[in-house]
Amino acid sequence: MKMKKRLFHYAMGTCAALLFSMQLLAQHSIKGQLRSANGEPLSGATIILKGTNKSVVTDEKGAFSLDVPVGSTLVVSYVGYTPQEIKVTNQSALDVQLQPSTAQDLQQVIVVGYGTQQKKDLTGAISLVKASEVQKRQATTVAEAMQGLASGVYVRGGGRPGSEANIQIRGIKNLSNSNPLYVIDGMITTANRDFNPNDIESIQILKDASAAAIYGSRAANGVIIITTKKGRQGPMKVEFSGKSSLEVTPRFELAETEEFARLNNMAYDNAGKPRQQLDMSVNTDWQDEAFQVGNMHDYNLAFSGGSSNGSYMVSGGYFGNKGTVISTNFDRLSFRVNTQGSKGIFSIGENLAISNSKTDEMSGNPYADVTRLLPTIPVHDPANPGGYGYGNEAKARTFGTNPVAIANLEDRTNENFRVRGNLWSELKFLPFLKYRLNLGYETSNDHYDYLRKEGNWTLNQPYDPAIAEENRARWQSGLVENTLSFNKTFGSHSVNAVVGQTYQRDDYARISGRKRNIIRSSTGEFIDVLDQGNEPQTGGYNQRAVLLSYLGRVEYNYADKYLLNAVIRRDGTSRLSTANQWGNFPSVSAAWRISKESFFNVDWINDLKLRASYGTLGSSNIGYWDYLATINTFSTIAMGADQHIESGATVVRLVNDDLKWEKLTQKNIGIDATFLNNRLSLTAEYYIADTKDVLTAMPIAYTTGNDGGNPVVNAASLRNKGFELSATYREDLKPFKYYATANITTLKNKVLELGYGRNNIYVGNTVTEIGKPIGMWYVLETDGLFQSQQEVDNYKNKDGKVIQPTSKPGDIRFKDNNGDGQITNADKALVGIPWSDWELGLNLGASYKNFELSMNWFGAFGATVYNGMKSLVDRFDDNSNYRKGIQPWTPENTNTDVPRAYYGSTLNSRGDTKRFLENGSFMRLKYIGIAYNLPPSLTNKIGFSNASVTLSGQNLITFTKYDGLDPEFNNSSIYERGFDNYSFPNLKMYSLGLQFGF
Repeated sequence: MKMKKRLFHYAMGTCAALLFSMQLLAQHSIKGQLRSANGEPLSGATIILKGTNKSVVTDEKGAFSLDVPVGSTLVVSYVGYTPQEIKVTNQSALDVQLQPSTAQDLQQVIVVGYGTQQKKDLTGAISLVKASEVQKRQATTVAEAMQGLASGVYVRGGGRPGSEANIQIRGIKNLSNSNPLYVIDGMITTANRDFNPNDIESIQILKDASAAAIYGSRAANGVIIITTKKGRQGPMKVEFSGKSSLEVTPRFELAETEEFARLNNMAYDNAGKPRQQLDMSVNTDWQDEAFQVGNMHDYNLAFSGGSSNGSYMVSGGYFGNKGTVISTNFDRLSFRVNTQGSKGIFSIGENLAISNSKTDEMSGNPYADVTRLLPTIPVHDPANPGGYGYGNEAKARTFGTNPVAIANLEDRTNENFRVRGNLWSELKFLPFLKYRLNLGYETSNDHYDYLRKEGNWTLNQPYDPAIAEENRARWQSGLVENTLSFNKTFGSHSVNAVVGQTYQRDDYARISGRKRNIIRSSTGEFIDVLDQGNEPQTGGYNQRAVLLSYLGRVEYNYADKYLLNAVIRRDGTSRLSTANQWGNFPSVSAAWRISKESFFNVDWINDLKLRASYGTLGSSNIGYWDYLATINTFSTIAMGADQHIESGATVVRLVNDDLKWEKLTQKNIGIDATFLNNRLSLTAEYYIADTKDVLTAMPIAYTTGNDGGNPVVNAASLRNKGFELSATYREDLKPFKYYATANITTLKNKVLELGYGRNNIYVGNTVTEIGKPIGMWYVLETDGLFQSQQEVDNYKNKDGKVIQPTSKPGDIRFKDNNGDGQITNADKALVGIPWSDWELGLNLGASYKNFELSMNWFGAFGATVYNGMKSLVDRFDDNSNYRKGIQPWTPENTNTDVPRAYYGSTLNSRGDTKRFLENGSFMRLKYIGIAYNLPPSLTNKIGFSNASVTLSGQNLITFTKYDGLDPEFNNSSIYERGFDNYSFPNLKMYSLGLQFGF
């Protein structure tokens, strides 16, 4: 509350000072007419007062009017035409002609953090993602929709309702799997599942240190800057977009009862064990029971407009997703208001977004359960607690979970109400000097509900009564930013500078409660409120973090040929120890536009620019209090003859109180070029990024007394290096137009140091070693199957020792890599890397008259991945279902790579072998859509200014050799990135959309 009051008083005082200064500069009213080169009026063109947010849009006759200071500059732009800058003198009328542009992309204005630049003047690595490309896909989050649209950006998602994609910019910078920083309309925030992608106007991705350094310690994982839609001068516009989709999940090919019984009996017979008493009258398709056709609905309505002194945009949206897994849903309601206004030298505006999202979470993992459960088990069994089937010791001994049972017996919901927004004001003292105040506030109220009803869903499950659990939490963040910017041209010299100070504080508080033996109402429903039941458990905690920063940037441009950019940011954080709270993060970048040189005279090259950058970024992405020891004050001890109780305190978590900044140093060289009358544009980058003093949890022995989690230390050092290429070709052969964009990314990561004497980290079937990539596959190598007892007896080491003496024909032959005559973990070898050698995004589009066709392809090539499903269903040592058509080795069937079926032994079922590794390369059609734009002759009759209908599909075609459900799976573990452990797959989607405006 105190923080809110301080922010309020700060804002009011500043606004009063700004209002007092409003009349310092005289205003001049100017009217104008905008025409094309052949004299036709240009309707909808934008006229911006340079260096401000003040703008107008021409009417249907190409006319506009605007109040501006004498001596200021107007920037006139229209899609397809070269922008013009016009100096305002004492004239009262303007007649402006725009020439067709062949270099639209170079004139684009890019948001770069606390300012803007034209794309042609960039010196750092920044990618622009078109909002239209993101919005035509059906996706819960903006990250998921950006896949393949920018080079150097790794995105993996899935089809689970409410899920959020994993996104990385230029590789793994640390071991904490951190997402990039999001900046939305100047507010440091997130763009998670409660943010509506339809509100987006533009997206910029800051990839290298020089571009991101203005955000300092929070930019080590890259920065994504999002600008939302604003109103334009003119009468109110109403825009509607709606899309409805059907979703279909991929399915496994699994055995039915007859085939399953044959294989299961074979496994028991080979092991010499009595067969199960399988119920052959049951043939349950568990995928039919667990999966369904999902649907998705996305509806958005926006109202916008404005005058010469202000604008507004109000939008509302509903997004609903009924999942392809039973009892999973996600719903989001969103509302946004963006307004701005100006009077004289004073401007003010706000961006406010309110959303409420609710997720019916998935219980268990049904994609694993449908393979674990046997087709001979019925869905319902009244003999079991709760009435669901899950097998028994005699007929179906399995430990799979009945997905129908767990979906009905467990209810998990997550609801989130979020308000995020900022209030900004500007005072332009002089045409080249501007002060800006930005006040941001965000709060999120989270509510988690859990109800566990009576009943079982798996074999030998212990009894649990009805349980209710509820968590409520609130997170809030306050932001204060003061910046002063200078922008002036001196002949051929142009200087743009900004200095500023920022303060942000985050607070998080949570309470939780749990009760057992929840009672039922008279109707039989459980009363899931915490005043019922018994055995209460409660908990709660508060957390706070503060970041104080100072920043500065200078951009210098000489004759549009030589460009220089220097940034410095100093950050202080409460997450690190007092001695190490402050860090400095500088960067410098430069560019040389060779095409402007007098000696350069190549007709087919329109623009050619070389650039280079070097910079340092930081991270303190750890817990709130990781440098402070944890003390348990609840301990007691019985003392004395009377054994009375004394309270005490013990340190349960040891810490490193000397934590310091994790620092990333990045070097980048790049080239930007356009060719063939600007029809072809190309950007290429090569970079090396080194992270030192990586903040990571270090395991220590329990004998130290540590029992509160591994302490965080500065230990590892990592390196990422890669090449990026983005190329676009456009052609306008009226009435036929087309374009093609290719984004190619290569990336190699390497561990330089693990710290504290560590040489490796083992996780599952992977090892991370110094000098090699993270999470390499470290397993036993196989060498086919034994075909006879003679082969078993002859498989010896150099000393004549039989290596696998207990094996039989049909068993796997493992490589004895160390030659000691036995198969142990010492024989494991590095056999593959889970990271792609390169990734490709291919975006194609064409239009003819009123028809438009677009498609996005995405591919990743060279990764070795682990098929978790095969490691379960191909093992035969316990009871799960089997792959349909599988042919295990028998004396009559020796031409196979599947070992003999053998129940109750791990001989052929070890998961730590090369057997389950596969080529994870794929190429996928992520999106294809065809749109029809209704002609004006029709829209005018119904009072619309535009209208279109779109038919589209997502993930319809995939080319891959991978046998799992989805080669594009998402595993959030850094060390097991290539492990497909029944990840929720991407879904096929069929959509119909409607858009209109008036």
